Amino acid sequence: MSPRSASRRLRRCAWLLAALAPLAGAQGQAVADSSAQAFSHPVAGLDAAGLETFFEGRNLFQRAWIAGARHEGDSRGLGPLYNRLSCIACHPDNGRGQAPAGPDERMLSMLVRLSVPGRGAHGGPRPHPVYGEQLNEEGVPGVPGEGRARLRWVPVLHVGADGSRSQLRRPQLQFRELGYGALRPVLLSPRVGSVVYGLGLLQAVPDAALQALARTPRPDGIRGRLNRVWDPVTQRPAIGRFGWKANAASVQAQVLQAALGDLGLTSDVLPAANCMPAQTACRARARHEEVDLAPAEVQALAFYMSRLAPPAPRKAGDPAVERGRRLFEQANCSACHLPALPQPAGAEPAAAYTDLLLHDMGPGLADGRPDFRAGGRDWRTAPLWGIGLVPTVNGHSEYLHDGRARNLHEAVLWHDGEARQSRRRFERMTAADQGALLAFLASL
Repeated sequence: MSPRSASRRLRRCAWLLAALAPLAGAQGQAVADSSAQAFSHPVAGLDAAGLETFFEGRNLFQRAWIAGARHEGDSRGLGPLYNRLSCIACHPDNGRGQAPAGPDERMLSMLVRLSVPGRGAHGGPRPHPVYGEQLNEEGVPGVPGEGRARLRWVPVLHVGADGSRSQLRRPQLQFRELGYGALRPVLLSPRVGSVVYGLGLLQAVPDAALQALARTPRPDGIRGRLNRVWDPVTQRPAIGRFGWKANAASVQAQVLQAALGDLGLTSDVLPAANCMPAQTACRARARHEEVDLAPAEVQALAFYMSRLAPPAPRKAGDPAVERGRRLFEQANCSACHLPALPQPAGAEPAAAYTDLLLHDMGPGLADGRPDFRAGGRDWRTAPLWGIGLVPTVNGHSEYLHDGRARNLHEAVLWHDGEARQSRRRFERMTAADQGALLAFLASL
């Protein structure tokens, strides 16, 4: 790129960031709570009927499902194949899941996505012909589970821009007790459960705002891309904004897809059981007479997840945190982790620290598994609100899509691809400046 072209791109990006700068201190519907319940509050302003629906959805989110023909209001409907018994098992206290410590520990709030090369229905991942799009480790009585995923950690030496050496880790998957024959060839992507608060505010970001962000070049060659996905609710393509690769278009779509994929719960929108053709026992146990989740239950679950408030930033005015915020901006981290996103007219912006777009994060984080328009190196910019409260709420400090980062410092070091220059600026900082930037992140 010529110096003149680079200058024009920087001016356009500066205009965009300047337009967003007044939003940086906004908290929107955030709640000031730094306790273990920080991720569990409803947004402000719900009336009595709204609160009733919110708590109905919470009950469904926390419900432990059991096998059997479903009757509305009871806990039956699980399976025939599934991963966990409840939504909250993978999203503890509405927060982050955790990866196993090693191969002898089960995946409790983590799962493995599967596919084979090529495109499936509507341009999405092509399911494995025997195991589908997700390894379901469990089956109801009479239905063999698909197998056990075991994870071991492989050490990775990272040499920073300043010559510093850090011992990172990456996951390596192994499979045991496969119930339906060979799994390979297959594309794999281990994922921990993500946080579920603030989703309503992310859904409210106008499509036009995301399209504008995708069109606007930013410094360091950063340019986010929209994922275009199939929305099973509206039965048409839409902008993806939820999930690690932005592969779900709405909160309701996310709810329906997770209910079926993780719990085996069918709905009017996704009425077919999650059984592949070769899984005869699963197909024999599939319920065809009625779906498991009534429309009112789907609406209550989506309402609950849409009205969970994000936590407000903490330590406002702390000199180290304020210095860390400035360093965050100087390192150009804010080019992707935008301080705030617009909401519909008249509403406060959402201080989520994301652009909801896909970015190439380099070979180190690549899973090699495409998902609609997301390539094997692409990941959606993760929202940072509440990230510093994960140790308090969830009892661990693991980050990124597969939990490989054992703290925020390691999470930064894994950034590559479009984020390489920002990471290198961080690596060249003094220890004190790095500490300030990390203190800023911990305050969110």
